[in-house]
Amino acid sequence: MKNSAPLPEIPACAWTRSIGLGWENPYTVRYASNLDDGPWRRNAPGRLWGGLRGAIAPGDFNLWHIDGGEHWFESMPACQFSVFEQVEGEAGRAIACTEAAQDGSLGAWQWWPGVACRVSRVGETADSGSYHAGCYHALYPRSWFVYENEFAAKLTCEQFSPIWAGNYRETSYPIAIFNWTIENPIDRPITLSILLSWQNMVGWFTNTLKSPDVKMRDDGSPVYKYQPRIRESTGNFDRLVQEGDAVPGALRDRIGCILDGSFATATEGDGQWVIASQAENAELFYHTRWNPAGDGGDLWQTFSQDGSLANCADETVAAEGEQIGAAIAVRITLAPGEVRSIPFVLAWDFPVTEFAEGVIDFRRYTDFFGRSGKNAWAIAQAGLDHYQEWRQQICDWQQPICDRADLPDWFKMALFNELYDLTQGGTLWSAASDRDSIGRFAVLECLDYRWYESLDVRLYGSFALLMLWPELDKAVLRSFARAIPQSDDRTRVIGYYFVQKMDSPHALRKVKDATPHDLGAPNEHPWEQTNYTSYQDCNQWKDLGCDFVLQVYRDFVFTGRTDVAFFGGMLGGDRPHPCLPQNLRPRQQRHPGKFRRTRPNL
Repeated sequence: MKNSAPLPEIPACAWTRSIGLGWENPYTVRYASNLDDGPWRRNAPGRLWGGLRGAIAPGDFNLWHIDGGEHWFESMPACQFSVFEQVEGEAGRAIACTEAAQDGSLGAWQWWPGVACRVSRVGETADSGSYHAGCYHALYPRSWFVYENEFAAKLTCEQFSPIWAGNYRETSYPIAIFNWTIENPIDRPITLSILLSWQNMVGWFTNTLKSPDVKMRDDGSPVYKYQPRIRESTGNFDRLVQEGDAVPGALRDRIGCILDGSFATATEGDGQWVIASQAENAELFYHTRWNPAGDGGDLWQTFSQDGSLANCADETVAAEGEQIGAAIAVRITLAPGEVRSIPFVLAWDFPVTEFAEGVIDFRRYTDFFGRSGKNAWAIAQAGLDHYQEWRQQICDWQQPICDRADLPDWFKMALFNELYDLTQGGTLWSAASDRDSIGRFAVLECLDYRWYESLDVRLYGSFALLMLWPELDKAVLRSFARAIPQSDDRTRVIGYYFVQKMDSPHALRKVKDATPHDLGAPNEHPWEQTNYTSYQDCNQWKDLGCDFVLQVYRDFVFTGRTDVAFFGGMLGGDRPHPCLPQNLRPRQQRHPGKFRRTRPNL
């Protein structure tokens, strides 16, 4: 029996649900003005400063956080995986791995019936009797799709981003790995091709409302509109990149399509997407210009016949109103009992975040790949070179918890999967500077309350960040320390009075030396303009000063009681108080031999 690749091992504590299984009582929002994307959201790829989310239980990509701090939910049917399979001696067939597009596009594609009929209970459908489409598993930052009953081969797609504790480099990379494992369990050869298609969305994710008006929502909190440039693709183009034999259809090592835009200097929304793959003893195909707004026949005609693509390399730019996409496919033949794995990579390079008009910052990963917005291929290459190492780093981090016999599986699952907020929460992680050696960091309170690092709730909600990426938690507290001596004399009404339908007094936004409630919002200037929330007068919030002091001392203690410079900087901005280094040392260091520890240091 051939077995050239290991079968995936899914931890027993991973969250598991049947693919396509509906929800009896899905969560709905409390207020009409809250975001409600529906129940089809899952653990999905993204980097620590936020990014795309997708490949959820129905299999589509639909949650986009490419614009720093902003949120867009929409399924893009052109962005997905499809599979062609042919058992020796039988006719082949191709299936797209999500349900049919709702906008009428891609009508030539054949959609996976296991998802389209939406099982009502595990193993059953309302109209077709017993059916099990497979399972989705999640243990953040990894997740798995195990497809069953539609193919002769056994297919598992493991997806992850390089996120693991204590890492301040790869964890910032804008990249997602999709490692497909294919097993042939039958006694005949199977030819199988995996297609990754993607729509060119360069330029889409930037707010066209450069100075959006802030209004009161029905719960008294401030809100502003986000209006991205969805489907404005004029000037975009796609191009082929390949390494190895240049003969179309021949054996190659690595192939990719760069989805680019016509820009000289990157501004917000400018950049690149890349889809890429590599394989040995395989055929690699490509199509750099197809129409995702049409019926999809320009891809499906060849793929559905034999799993190939037309090997079209067309860099013609998109005309006004035109949509373009790119696609790659990898075709292999498996002998009986053989197991193969094929990695696919999705990378994106959008280096600029613009807050208020003209106020920009660069993202953390640009410290390693530059700020031009033309480095998505380099990021993708890093993924193809190192994805196995990254996966092992994640396993090494997770395994000690997974092996704990004293913890129930539901608790292990929650420990990891609840970290999703670090990528889904509109996170900002800026590039390094002389002042901030690993950049500045901030997480939204939530996507409805779009202001960063609410000090009262992060008192208990930031322990995961402290324990896994302590330097990022310290970076947040440094931003609070810098904000305390600042003032903002603008006045605003208070949301509580708005809800009560009462006249509101006009309160100063930020009083000098008062501890701020938050580090601002993505439509202004996070870290520099604080106290965005206005439900209450933040300057009279009595527990904020205490919350700040407790978190500073907590970080000092949990990181070994040795970072005196950090502790001192909390009282003196960025400069330690001259008396602090001696005074703040643990008493064992100040008086060697005098004290003997008799209980754990809390």
